[in-house]
This record gives sequence, C-alpha cells and structure tokens, in this order.
Amino acid sequence: MTAGTLSRRFLLGGGIATCLGGTGAMAQTTAQAFVETLYRPYLAKGFQGQPYGDTARFFVPALAQAMDRDNREAKRRNEVPTLNGDPFVDAQDWEISKLSIDVTGSGDAATARVSFQNFGEARRVLLELVRTPAGWRIADIKAPSGSLKALYKLK
Repeated sequence: MTAGTLSRRFLLGGGIATCLGGTGAMAQTTAQAFVETLYRPYLAKGFQGQPYGDTARFFVPALAQAMDRDNREAKRRNEVPTLNGDPFVDAQDWEISKLSIDVTGSGDAATARVSFQNFGEARRVLLELVRTPAGWRIADIKAPSGSLKALYKLK
C-alpha cells in the first residue's frame, strides 16, 4: 500500500466519519437531508440498523434523556429496556424496500412521513422533527405500534 493510497483512504474514512460519527452526525442542513441520511442505509442488505442507543445523535434532549435513563435502569435490573426494537422501522427485524420520504414544515419544525415495505408489508412512520443547536433531531416517532413519546410518558 502506498502513502498516497493510505492518505486517500484516511481522507475518505474521515469524510465518512464526519457524516456518520460523533455528536454532529445527523446535523444535516435540512430536515429532508437528516431523514434521508437516517433511512437510506436501511435499503442495503445486511444493514444492522442505526445506533439509536447513541440517543443524542438522533433525538431531542428530553427524549434522549428518557431513553438513556430507561436503558440504565433496565441494565441495572438485568431486564429488557422499554424500547425493544428499532424505532426507525418499528420492528425487530427488517428487510426494507420501496422507501419514500416526504418532509414538510418550516422554520425549526418539520414532519417526515416515511413509507417503506418491510418484508413486503407496507409500513409508515411519522417523525416530528425539531432543529436544535446540534442540528435536526427527532421529537417523536409515531408508528403502528405507538408513539415514542408516549412509550416514555413524555408530553
């Protein structure tokens, strides 16, 4: 491997890390870009899901704190946490196809209607989005199984 190849790989890796890692990972310039960055990887076979346990990357502070608290308490009690599945696709297992994302809103709030097929079954989730100093974040996910805010008993 040459130094040039190594440098190109490092730069490419750094660019990917900038897009996907750290607290500003999902700090996209538009709500549409935020949601697309979140959902597009689900179309790849074998994608293991977004690391939603890194709550600050995806959720508004109040929701992230509730999720973190629940995860800590469940771990301490050696129990399954309240959220037992991937909140972005409302499932524990998935094979996503036919993804459609429609984001509407203005200013610092937006709504994303995300439609897809999971194992051939039509599914739809609604994301309530808020622009925070860290970028766009999810304030709630409403799915056939219920609302994320309701699950954590948040107003």
